[in-house]
Amino acid sequence: MAISRDKLIIGGVVVLAGLSALVYKQAKKDQALGTASSSAALPDPKGTDDVDKLEITNGTKSAVTLEKQGDKWMVTKPVNFPANQGNVKQLLDNVKELKAKEIIASTPDDDTKKTYEVDADHGIHVVGSKAGAVKFGDVFGKSGGRGEMMLVDGHPELIGASGYSSYLYSREVTDWRDREIFKFDDANASTMTIVNKTGKFSFTKGDKWAGTLNGQPIPNYDDAKVADALRAFKNLIAEGFADGKSTADTGLDKPTATVTVSLKDNAGTYTLKVGDVSTGTSHYAMKDGDTVLVTVNPNVANWATADATKFAKAPASDAGAPTAMNKPPHLPK
Repeated sequence: MAISRDKLIIGGVVVLAGLSALVYKQAKKDQALGTASSSAALPDPKGTDDVDKLEITNGTKSAVTLEKQGDKWMVTKPVNFPANQGNVKQLLDNVKELKAKEIIASTPDDDTKKTYEVDADHGIHVVGSKAGAVKFGDVFGKSGGRGEMMLVDGHPELIGASGYSSYLYSREVTDWRDREIFKFDDANASTMTIVNKTGKFSFTKGDKWAGTLNGQPIPNYDDAKVADALRAFKNLIAEGFADGKSTADTGLDKPTATVTVSLKDNAGTYTLKVGDVSTGTSHYAMKDGDTVLVTVNPNVANWATADATKFAKAPASDAGAPTAMNKPPHLPK
């Protein structure tokens, strides 16, 4: 049956209206999401290292505040502790490299912010200030082909930016703290003692490392093992911190082991007390003369709690292997 001309016209109008609606919807979406803009119109995310305070909020994690006191940075929230100076410098160097590429959304709504992880529950918000005056403020979200998704404080636009290194901003509180316990040149070590349940190990550097256990020669002694032990202690950093715990809680009131290294020419003495197991095979520990309780990694703990076999030569690789003289009769010579 032939379709009337009027019906064709009406059908065409309906299709045209539908297409117009789609075009309008896409136009609104493009307006919301934005398109590439000239650099003059882009919010500038670039920061400066001329600040004396950094406030970092990483989603729902604990907020961290870093403040410069004199020429050193301190963590002042959630703990009061010297900061890792290198980690702070890395962040401040990186924030100077940030560069806006394009506007992703001119006025992003809450759903858009959540999608790009610049909302309060996901974004990393960093504010730098000096003498109370804010110098920069950025929120970092998801990374993708269009760059790092960012909001710049004081600007509504969601932008794509370059130059961002996420690990510099997303560190846990522990990694903002100075974890160095002690540091020395092992080539300058002159003596080392280890006191634990096995007894007292004493090592003295001459042409080689001489070693005794409770004043007696160590069976099958290998002086190279002393150098191995020193390497575990020469750049000693905390694996973690035991905030809120006491020496009694951690076994440090009656240490499991005590390690002391002295440098030649009275250049310094370094003593570490080792307590109970913290987690796995890591142990609680404390630098002598300090009140900060830390945890140390298994390698450090293993040397501190070593027995005599730890300083013995390894068995020969062919020990026990049959020879031409002692092979069983059924084996060919």
